[in-house]
Amino acid sequence: MDLVMDFVQETMGKALELWNSVPQAGQWALAGLGALYTARSALSFLQLFLNCFILSGTNLRKYGKKGTWAVVTGASDGLGKEFASQLAAKGFNLVLVSRTQSKLDTLARELTLKWDGLQAKTLAMDYSQDNDADYERLAQLISGLDVGILINNVGQSHSIPVPFLETSRNELQNIVTINCLGTLKTTQVVAPILTKRKNGLILTMGSFAGVMPTPYLATYSGSKAFLQHWSSSLASELKPQGVDVHLVVSYLVTTAMSKIRRTSMLIPNPKQFVRAALGKIGMSSTEKFPNTYTPWWSHAAFKWVIESTVGATGAVTIWFNRKMHVDIRNRALRKAARDAKKQ
Repeated sequence: MDLVMDFVQETMGKALELWNSVPQAGQWALAGLGALYTARSALSFLQLFLNCFILSGTNLRKYGKKGTWAVVTGASDGLGKEFASQLAAKGFNLVLVSRTQSKLDTLARELTLKWDGLQAKTLAMDYSQDNDADYERLAQLISGLDVGILINNVGQSHSIPVPFLETSRNELQNIVTINCLGTLKTTQVVAPILTKRKNGLILTMGSFAGVMPTPYLATYSGSKAFLQHWSSSLASELKPQGVDVHLVVSYLVTTAMSKIRRTSMLIPNPKQFVRAALGKIGMSSTEKFPNTYTPWWSHAAFKWVIESTVGATGAVTIWFNRKMHVDIRNRALRKAARDAKKQ
């Protein structure tokens, strides 16, 4: 303990000597820079608090009255299903796009029975096939509709964390095809309707993995980083035409993709997350990228702390992500081995 105290005293003494060696003008300049940094951090934290707990985002009514149509991809499960349900509750008609027709039919029936006057159209398409005929069918389905909102929710991750060199060719192909090409091609079909009416909203699901490089999810992480830059670029292109484009950043949510079942302070369920996503549209003042927002309060706080300390793309963050996903992979492999023995 005495050695530690001696070290601290010696270090403080040297720091004081160094400070005293700086001319007074330099001391004032350094103090000013420190004050500016502190004020900037305090202002950023205040904005984070206001965004999370006080302020509301853009009202959905900006994008259309009751009966306006919303297109939701990946609509049959998880976040997509919840986006559809909450938009229906707000009076939007729905175009539901996903892979399984039976799930789409069930959801459409449930929502039209629950909400009087609601209309719902469905389109079963497998985004992994990258079939141009599917996009033509989507274009025909929405032709003549007053579409005001597009929710780009369809996506795929790795089945378990995996080294890039061991990623199967099929999984690699599907992730890029679904997350990137699927989102881009769907937007090319729907966005012209929004620009023609000079008003609309495009929300695309992002991820912490797109903000923070994530070893053992390298392909998924890269696909989400791609969507980040694409979405911010598109937002600038379409703003003069009255269309708002935002990337929605999330950490973990209790969905089939995350394979997490229990909620916690850091892990909301789809209903909680989507309510926040639709209630915080455009709240991007604390984000590094424009037209990007992190709607769930604990996700936003967690991300702010990382970006304000070790940095989202820093070596410490990447090391931690690697360690965490190696552990997840090892647990998944052990579970698979136990299950195999039982058969």
